Amino acid sequence: MAIEYKHLGKHGVLVSNLCLGTMNFGWHTGPEESFKIMDRALELGINFFDTADVYGRGGQQGDTEEILGRWFAQGGSRRDAVILATKVFNPVRRKANLPEPNTDRRSLSAYKIRKHCEGSLQRLQTDHIDLYQMHHVDRDCPWDETWQAFEQLGNQGKVVYVGSSNFAGWDIATACQEASKRGLMGLSSEQSIYHLNNRMVELEVIPACRHYGLGLIPWSPLGGGLLGGALEKLESGRRASEEALKEINQNRPRLEQFEALCKKLGEPPAAVALAWLLHNPIVTAPIIGPRTIEQLESTLRATEIALNEEMLKRLDEIFPGPGGEAPQAYAW
Repeated sequence: MAIEYKHLGKHGVLVSNLCLGTMNFGWHTGPEESFKIMDRALELGINFFDTADVYGRGGQQGDTEEILGRWFAQGGSRRDAVILATKVFNPVRRKANLPEPNTDRRSLSAYKIRKHCEGSLQRLQTDHIDLYQMHHVDRDCPWDETWQAFEQLGNQGKVVYVGSSNFAGWDIATACQEASKRGLMGLSSEQSIYHLNNRMVELEVIPACRHYGLGLIPWSPLGGGLLGGALEKLESGRRASEEALKEINQNRPRLEQFEALCKKLGEPPAAVALAWLLHNPIVTAPIIGPRTIEQLESTLRATEIALNEEMLKRLDEIFPGPGGEAPQAYAW
């Protein structure tokens, strides 16, 4: 096991190099098993937990935060041991709530940020959020308003760091510049989709993160299971959804080469895909979303794999990406 602790971008806080994603809690994984997964994550050294106010498939939005809140409420210094990240932007519809246009739509208005922060704090049974992330960019709301809301939450001790998710490179630049005008710390991290088969963030998002000192937190690091041995699982008789089968067939030539390479290495495909992300110095922590303790423990193999230059070159040949950073990737 080689869990390491890294700075979140240029900032002083230390987080584990794997981030426990909780989207499956309350959906594929019941509360009891979720509790066990979180306890085991701490035992393994994972101190970085990610959730969102909108998570709760199979029930209602906000249920996942409630599961974390009940786990924290057990005590045992659980809350103190976790760097807790959640998100704001999407609608959060709760059965007990009356319809309300700000809550029921996507935005980053000051009203919504304040209101949704209070909702998350109540569900999480905590008095502060360590990393409060904008789940998506809101180009209809002025940055002065958005940053004022986060500044107030920071002054109240309710939010420590602010992050972004699904931002374009120019959105990261704009957000950081606008924060600087107010004398604020600005963005601490960006959470983007990033894996071997989707490397578009290498064009402009990663250069923006490097320039402004943001930690990169890749979500869907296995491409929704595509890079977790999808072909081998099909051959063993496991079922796949129609959508998953379509994606597998579209990427079959790449997957055949990738899984053959992993077999030659003697390593699980999922571990190699995660190790590739961990090799990138701009990456702080890929988000893993285990449904069971066994899945959680298996992901740690990635932290022990050292990819040599030959292996990295071969992975680039199989999954070539966009060709580097902009504008050199497409211009002289």
